[in-house]
Amino acid sequence: MTGQVAADGDLVCRLARTARERFAYFALRRAIFCAEQRLFDGDDRDACDETALPIVCLHAPPGGEARVVGVVRIWEEAPGDWWGGRLGVDPAFRTVGGVGKRLVQTAVGTARAWGAWRFRATVQRANVPFFRRLRWRTLEEIQLLGQPHHLMEADLAWYPLTVEARGRDAA
Repeated sequence: MTGQVAADGDLVCRLARTARERFAYFALRRAIFCAEQRLFDGDDRDACDETALPIVCLHAPPGGEARVVGVVRIWEEAPGDWWGGRLGVDPAFRTVGGVGKRLVQTAVGTARAWGAWRFRATVQRANVPFFRRLRWRTLEEIQLLGQPHHLMEADLAWYPLTVEARGRDAA
């Protein structure tokens, strides 16, 4: 990907739909949160993953096979009370096409479409300015995994609803 710029049409963010996409989703999470950031030893899965819905950003170059270049998960803690987490972007795509922004928009827009009245996340301190630009506000500064984080909440009015159907796995 070095030196290339992805056209908008080459990137699609949506719920992971296939076993291959889910496998790539967890592989990218491990690469980012275990190998790169060393926040976890070997695997970053936790109890939230039992009910969380994986969202992927797929890059599909013309004539090529789509691959997962970004990830985030969402889950509903109580009716209408949604969370997002484990936002990550392949290093080769961190400055290409706004992958992180698209993932956040898809995550919040999907939860809104499914009745969210609140959407929160714990955000690493270094990423707080990014989230503030996307209309999130800090509720509290906390320590998580030995690292400074902010508990943040999205301004739901700023996020359009997605058209993702809520399947049986999302109930």
